Amino acid sequence: MIASAAPHVVVIGLGYVGLPLAVALAEHFKTTGFDIDRRRIDELRNGIDRTREIDLDRMQASELLLTSRAEDATGADIYIVTVPTPVDANNKPDLGPLLRGTRTVGGLIRPGRDTLVVFESTVYPGVTEEVCGVELERVSGLKRGTDFFLGYSPERINPGDREHTIDRIVKVVAGENDAVSERLADLYGTITSAGAFRAASIKAAEAAKVIENAQRDINIAFMNEITQIFAGLGLSIWDVLDAASTKWNFLRFQPGLVGGHCIGVDPYYLSHRAQELGHDPQVILSGRSINDTMGVWVADQLHIRRGGRAGKALVLGLTFKEDVPDLRNSKVVDVVRRLEALGHDVKIHDPLAENDEARREYGLELTANALEAQYDLVLAAVPHRLYRDLGSEQIAGMVSEGGLLADLKGIWRDRAFAGSFDRWTL
Repeated sequence: MIASAAPHVVVIGLGYVGLPLAVALAEHFKTTGFDIDRRRIDELRNGIDRTREIDLDRMQASELLLTSRAEDATGADIYIVTVPTPVDANNKPDLGPLLRGTRTVGGLIRPGRDTLVVFESTVYPGVTEEVCGVELERVSGLKRGTDFFLGYSPERINPGDREHTIDRIVKVVAGENDAVSERLADLYGTITSAGAFRAASIKAAEAAKVIENAQRDINIAFMNEITQIFAGLGLSIWDVLDAASTKWNFLRFQPGLVGGHCIGVDPYYLSHRAQELGHDPQVILSGRSINDTMGVWVADQLHIRRGGRAGKALVLGLTFKEDVPDLRNSKVVDVVRRLEALGHDVKIHDPLAENDEARREYGLELTANALEAQYDLVLAAVPHRLYRDLGSEQIAGMVSEGGLLADLKGIWRDRAFAGSFDRWTL
């Protein structure tokens, strides 16, 4: 197996994962970024990254080659697939995007180049070799282990996190043989100061990724469950956590709405594989059940706190987490839907989300000037910086006399407000 001294790398998919990776690789190798979304490519060519992971100056200075035409990525040495792996309406793994990306690569690889095909998308153990490898052989007509080789390196991008960036985190790598693993370690080791960890196998690397988020999901589920218990006792979880955190080995996970394209999805990949093996994944699915119903519970608590009276409501934030524009699998939607079902007239404000996307994904409209009106209920659902920095007078001015100011993540719990209204937090 002969590795190219100066490989041409193609990254398939330029979202939250693919773009930072492609930009980092382009600083060291000839790199092509491919995405089927022509609008996305046009924006990136103009230096605009709507995910806000790469700033304008770095995007404009990058030598990354951008294309939405598959033929521009033919015959490269290394292909890295970073497409989404969502679940369907029944919370079953949807491998459609991954298979489409795989077929794209299958049409691009050429014999005689020892091509390396690497997957970063989160999957259950076995997908890379048993699904993607087979599909690559079918589409390309080439033989795995001779004409092309498989690798896996799980993505670890945390949207909005400026500390744990691609150039600072350990990259887990695994190849179908030792030579492939070394090629991967060399490739990723070039772009990160933290180095590469060689996993024992591709399946081990796939499993490591899927349990990272499942573990976090389960811990948050515990926090959400005890939050609900303590609410019945008139206790705020934040007060309890302040006390418990004084113990040296207490793990301060926080309760909240668990959405997004990773934590709210990946446990279903693991549970799906477990069920295929005849195992009932009770802990994993129990945690998912708690987190999936948290939005409805929050809305019900607000309605009860209002004495069962519906009114004008404002929900601050719609994205799945703070300071990112990503609306995928946002659990704030569950809060909005439940409040509407209880009779509330709900307005939504989010300084980062795109109104077109909110309308397309959820049929919801964002109200740009929503902070200028008064409401019977104001809920800070997503702690964007804009909301954290709002002045106390402006916050109080949004709440009608006798209304309710609700603060899901406790961002205003230490604030004093003038005005006669009720306050609520987890």
